[in-house]
Amino acid sequence: MTAVAGVVLAGALAGGGTGTGPAGPVPGGGGGAAEKAPVTFVALREVDPTVRQDMRYATARNVTGRVVDGYDEPVCLLTRPAAEALRRAQHGLLRQGYALTVYDCYRPQRAVDRFVRWARDEHDQTTKPSYYPHVDKSSLIPDGYIAEKSGHSRGSTVDVGLVRLPDRPVDMGTSFDFFDPLSHTDHPATAPQPRRHRDLLRRSLGEQGFVNLPEEWWHFTYRPEVHPGTYFDFPVRSAAVRP
Repeated sequence: MTAVAGVVLAGALAGGGTGTGPAGPVPGGGGGAAEKAPVTFVALREVDPTVRQDMRYATARNVTGRVVDGYDEPVCLLTRPAAEALRRAQHGLLRQGYALTVYDCYRPQRAVDRFVRWARDEHDQTTKPSYYPHVDKSSLIPDGYIAEKSGHSRGSTVDVGLVRLPDRPVDMGTSFDFFDPLSHTDHPATAPQPRRHRDLLRRSLGEQGFVNLPEEWWHFTYRPEVHPGTYFDFPVRSAAVRP
């Protein structure tokens, strides 16, 4: 993770510049209708159930070491155009013996706020060996690994990797959400095999309209975005996209 996306985890958590840009309104957070997604959002599973989902922030397997605020269920929610573009990319990869795995999709603003609070707590170093071994926690916000806004909160950004069919892990050079220059998509120290995998992922998604964040090999935004200036805060749960 190169830039905590969302908060903008620049590099690992939210996907590098993933949340940069002018701040917009943050709908949601008050209960009732505010807990529902706009009709432009869908559950990825309803569009393509073959895409693997490993939604890390709905578990303790993430940089905070805990389930992140707002992730009520381990489901991928996206704007429909982004979900359909992922489906097209998946179909192309399946023909080559690969499949997509999504680690994060829509991210509520309350989750972004949680990442910021975590980054400011310098006493909590529990996950440092796994996620930011070479970076001082005090520099995560100043260096752009964590930010107060994330493109994920607009619904067209995904953190995604590859598996080799049927479900074998693929070497991408670093793990997802690893705060380090080695996570940069074109880092010169990337070994030949993970470089091929990164190129395959970038090419497959790029052909369907996704743009990669250079600081994070896993971070992609579908363009044009449906909600380019809005940061939503409804929770991640299946009911948020149901009538």
